[in-house]
Amino acid sequence: MNAREECTLKKILYEDIVKAIAELCIEANYELGEDVYNAFKLALATEKSETGKGVLQQLMDNADIASELQVPMCQDTGTVVCIVELGQDCHIVGGSLYDAINDGIRKGYGEGYLRNSIVKDPIKRKNTKDNSPGIVHVELVEGDSLTIHMTAKGGGAENMSDLKMLKPSDGIEGIKQYVLDVVRVAGPNACPPLVVGIGIGGNFERCAYLAKKSLFRPIGKRHEDEGIANLEVELMEEINRLGIGPQGLGGTTTALDIKIEVEACHIAALPVAVNLNCHASRHKQAIL
Repeated sequence: MNAREECTLKKILYEDIVKAIAELCIEANYELGEDVYNAFKLALATEKSETGKGVLQQLMDNADIASELQVPMCQDTGTVVCIVELGQDCHIVGGSLYDAINDGIRKGYGEGYLRNSIVKDPIKRKNTKDNSPGIVHVELVEGDSLTIHMTAKGGGAENMSDLKMLKPSDGIEGIKQYVLDVVRVAGPNACPPLVVGIGIGGNFERCAYLAKKSLFRPIGKRHEDEGIANLEVELMEEINRLGIGPQGLGGTTTALDIKIEVEACHIAALPVAVNLNCHASRHKQAIL
């Protein structure tokens, strides 16, 4: 890169990324997104179980209290997962992107008095005591902006997520049955009402990423492909007929939304991943 090319790059300071991440961590845990809150209100109006209605009202009250008192809406303040859209015409000054994100996590979880839930080694189980490191996915895009999509992903719903390498012959019906089976087995353990993210295609690891990525889409926003959008609606109707209901206590609101992302895959494969998100669907965004 010559001097002329370098001067055209937008400079993004390390410290600004740290600050943005810290603010996102706190805001995500204190403030439930408007899309999720509105989904609660819609579910409250349509839920047929009186117990289910009572639980939904409690979840809304809980979100209101968390916002008013500026405290976490759930004791599990999650693993920080970031999908970063890195503009090819921007340059990070003062350190690496990954270090900046992890410094931001440490700052946010410390200043926000958020629970530290990350262990350094999955076998030895020693807590890092600052909720770092986070999980970071980077997508190189056009432009000179750095867009950070962040979620604080709870452990209970993540534990009930699943991935399966279906056969192409299983087709759409096989996909639907698999998704229903995952939600049925999860039952109350994923803290419904759920947001269900589904990745179809790619390969073993890619479909899991697609399922995670789908959860960042606002509730109610359908896939741009009409056939996939219709499948989202159909699966939501079938999941809500399972009777699991809010917090697994029965009812017609097991899922607040279904989101699907698809990608090309090998002719011999049909990878499908289901990433469950609990009712505390904590997603925030910052653009630098």
